[in-house]
Amino acid sequence: MKAIRRFTVRTVLPAPIAGLAALAANLRWSWHEPTARLFRSLDPDAWEEVREDPVALLGSFDRVRLEALAMDSDVVSEVQRQVADLQRYLTEPRWYQQQLGAEAPRAIAYFSPEYGITAALPQYSGGLGILAGDHLKAASDLGVPIVGVGLFYQAGYFKQSLSRDAWQQETYPVLDPDGLPLTLLREADGTPAVVSLPLPDARRLRAHIWRADVGRIPLLLLDSNIPANDDAARVITDRLYGGGGDHRLQQELLLGMGGVQALRIHARLTGGPAPEVFHTNEGHAGFLGVERIRELMDDGLAWDEALAAVRASTVFTTHTPVPAGIDRFEALQVGHFLRAGLAPGVPTENILKLGSEDYPGGDPATFNMAVMGLRLAQRANGVAKLHGRVSRRMFSGLWSGFDVEEVPITSVTNGVHVPTWVDPMLAAFARERFGAAAGTGDGEEPNWSLAADVPDADLWALRRRLREQLIADVRERLRASWLKRGASRMELGWTESVLDPDVLTIGFARRVPTYKRLTLMLRDPARLKALLLHPTRPVQLVIAGKSHPADEAGKRMIQDLVRFTDDPAVRHRIVFLPNYDMRMARTLFPGCDVWLNNPLRPLEACGTSGMKAALNGGLNLSVLDGWWDEMYDGENGWAIPTAPAGSSPEHRDDIEAAALYALIENEVAPRFYGVQVSGGAGAAGPSEAAVGGVPHQWVQMIKHTLSHLGPQVSAERMVRDYVSRLYLPAAQAGQAAAKGSFAGAKELAAYARRVRSAWHGIAVEHVDSIGLEEEPSIGDKFRVDAYVRLAGVNPEDVAVQAVYGAVTEADELSDPAVHELELSEELGDGRYLFTGDLRLERSGSFGYGVRVVPRHHALVSVPELGLVTSAS
Repeated sequence: MKAIRRFTVRTVLPAPIAGLAALAANLRWSWHEPTARLFRSLDPDAWEEVREDPVALLGSFDRVRLEALAMDSDVVSEVQRQVADLQRYLTEPRWYQQQLGAEAPRAIAYFSPEYGITAALPQYSGGLGILAGDHLKAASDLGVPIVGVGLFYQAGYFKQSLSRDAWQQETYPVLDPDGLPLTLLREADGTPAVVSLPLPDARRLRAHIWRADVGRIPLLLLDSNIPANDDAARVITDRLYGGGGDHRLQQELLLGMGGVQALRIHARLTGGPAPEVFHTNEGHAGFLGVERIRELMDDGLAWDEALAAVRASTVFTTHTPVPAGIDRFEALQVGHFLRAGLAPGVPTENILKLGSEDYPGGDPATFNMAVMGLRLAQRANGVAKLHGRVSRRMFSGLWSGFDVEEVPITSVTNGVHVPTWVDPMLAAFARERFGAAAGTGDGEEPNWSLAADVPDADLWALRRRLREQLIADVRERLRASWLKRGASRMELGWTESVLDPDVLTIGFARRVPTYKRLTLMLRDPARLKALLLHPTRPVQLVIAGKSHPADEAGKRMIQDLVRFTDDPAVRHRIVFLPNYDMRMARTLFPGCDVWLNNPLRPLEACGTSGMKAALNGGLNLSVLDGWWDEMYDGENGWAIPTAPAGSSPEHRDDIEAAALYALIENEVAPRFYGVQVSGGAGAAGPSEAAVGGVPHQWVQMIKHTLSHLGPQVSAERMVRDYVSRLYLPAAQAGQAAAKGSFAGAKELAAYARRVRSAWHGIAVEHVDSIGLEEEPSIGDKFRVDAYVRLAGVNPEDVAVQAVYGAVTEADELSDPAVHELELSEELGDGRYLFTGDLRLERSGSFGYGVRVVPRHHALVSVPELGLVTSAS
């Protein structure tokens, strides 16, 4: 019989173990092994059945079982110990409080469309969400006062299974927020707090606010599935990245504008401080800046004054290296929603200009969310050094007249949360070997600086245990997958011997867009088969990944791969695991010896999966893209060569697949099996058994990876970088802009109006080189005289700069330096002479130019206003 009503019955815990509720409610258990171990000990079988979800575990116990636990003195004492430890963690000063002064922001808002905290709260699809979750966890461990903002998706992201013919199938189980570690934000009278946005046709989009506690970090998730909404509004937060057109736009309006409202409500109800910095993690949340502008204009600021104030305290992070990865809407569509009253008092045409692609190569009829994000933030960054360079080139049209390298987009390389991703066996090994120096306490990271002192045999044995753990998980998941594909249990005896704990294990798991090239390994099936079945140096592959439901090409790639893995000749050496999620990943990363990544360079913004493998002693085998481009050092893995620029897609894939096969066959596998391998790209030397069965060259690479790469890929390092390089400067700029009833913002806006209105009249009329020899030598010095017409702009409002350096064959300056010229003489009629000395510091081609740019103490970068006049 079908139930006519569904509801959740809350678990009431006996007083001696009542603290379990607090431990389950705070998601710190997802990375704090002692807390997870406590829940596991209550019922190990039930813990596995509920997929390591403490809320579900407690909900599965009946009253008799709860009373029995309350009578167990060991359980009671451990509950009390962990509750006390959690309270200490939540209240004690940490890095942020200990190292930063009173000028540090008291609250920082972090907006993201998805968060990967734990598989028990499936609100993530891939790298962006995992990164956001790791950002919050590391911020919690460091004491950084972030408040997260996102959406609560009723079906999260889809669950993946395979049909009998290996086609991806999607299901969307509905989540019950009452059964998750979430708390509904309520007003003082007990009614749910509500965010409300007007929609066209006199409709409204309302949302409740669920709060998740991620250690010390509150995460606010907006949920539109409430009775006060009409049917269309209730499904706005139905699925992560679900729908398109108006549905997607409404999700992003709710995330951005509704998210700011949620922050205000949360601060009012909790008495917490208002955020001083707003971090927009990708363009999906860009409308948060529009809502903040509306607030300031309601308080009396003009448009440009409110814009200046908002930009000063906003940080924008772009995560895509290709225009196709950016959300873009029709400008008419966005205007239609804005005119419903979303930002009353704010000129709609001004908002539309924020997202307009009004630059060469852009589409003026399109509203670009990343472009709006950049125009609403005074500070912006990519997520790896290479990605920063790619982003500067991709968005250079917003700052025409400036060199690409001057585009004001820096980079902060992503990191991963070490306590989440380091396997407990490895953490315990560090504690055992390094004692107090291990650094594996609450939120701390294993200190592998002493790794060189660990006996090779011990580390090699640990790696084998991690491989065994993975293989046990793979076999169980593979059986479950085949049962869903329609196989009978009688057919699946072969799964008991899938994979071998003594065989080189390579992992590949990620989203499956075409640019990540899941099937590059299938380029030459016969050669791959030979690698898998090599008589003395075999290889085995564990592969996982989801394709977006609308991506038919990605689904075909999965189907092609799975059909290869179904071959009885190789299925014991290569497996595909459906429904890749965080729970699978926590076994997969530690158990793989090598992590494979072969995207099209430079289309991988960062790609953090290989970082998680490295934390566990895995070596990377990757194209030099994303984070690997800057952190590969020749001793922590291998770089897959890329095809020459201009190669056809077919030729490129042929070249790079051949390079991948050659690396595995000639370098990776021989070294794993203890064959001496020469440096560089040399082939294996004479076959010789590893001493004592241990491949010492390989183990030395593991030690080097743990001690040198581990600290670099840490999310703590990443969050510290955000704090020092972006959050603190943004807070200071925001405070300066707001001081004295926003006198700073008003001053900057007035300055920008003044120079913009007169800029067309500015000209560099003439430039002289005084003292430059006909055949100059290194060390020579000469004077540059620039005669500039400022057309009513004050000299202190501009900087006149000599830009100089090496010159390419096209007369373009390469890696130029900048020297500001000094005002020498007022010539009358708005004309001035600026002078300065340049010294020739290197031989070869040399050139210089002169330009005029705005100068104001509140501008962060020279190109910020997009104004420049150069000598012709």
